Amino acid sequence: MKLLFAEDDPDVSRSVTALLTRSHYSVDPVSNGYDALTYLTGGDYDACIMDIMMPGMNGDEVVRKARAAGSQVPVIMLTAMGEVEDRINGLDAGADDYLAKPFDGGELLARIRALLRRHESYSPDVVTYGDLTLNRSTFALSCHEKSVSLSNKAFQMMEMLMLSPGRIISVDEFMQHIWGWDSESEINVVWVNISTLRKQLSSMDSKTAIKVVRGAGYRLEKTDV
Repeated sequence: MKLLFAEDDPDVSRSVTALLTRSHYSVDPVSNGYDALTYLTGGDYDACIMDIMMPGMNGDEVVRKARAAGSQVPVIMLTAMGEVEDRINGLDAGADDYLAKPFDGGELLARIRALLRRHESYSPDVVTYGDLTLNRSTFALSCHEKSVSLSNKAFQMMEMLMLSPGRIISVDEFMQHIWGWDSESEINVVWVNISTLRKQLSSMDSKTAIKVVRGAGYRLEKTDV
């Protein structure tokens, strides 16, 4: 799952981004309203956490313009404690939920999960395809009685493949969805993680394979071998 986090306070941004990353989300943090609007309307996000008070453009205006541009990404608005009018304005602008500052990290994660459950792109904690089961809560990839624990990035790549079996996913799509626009990582990180996943599937004697489509990308498919 990929999230956009718009917050201008650098300390809050760092701590919340770390929390979300530890919770298995891929996060793009931005620090002003203009970037928030650009990313929200141009990126591939499952949800957005948006602070109201940001330089350049406030959160209400960002959400209103994003909705006018056709964005359906669900948004949790961060508001000042006790500011009922902020909550009303945010919901009227097109936000789906709100959370008052200061907030507990556990509550933020619970609200994100609830938001994703309500959204049409939600998929359950356990994803299956062929003889594989991917537990999105524990990062465990299982085949029959065998199981391996995946790293954060490998998990996200396997998740993408298992949610769209048979579809070719390009290296660029992996890079954008998992590492993000501002990543300094080279594309070989995709190759390394694909190689690791293929070895793990082989070690579990899985009849599901990650196939290379030369010049296009990778796809997950069942095999008879």
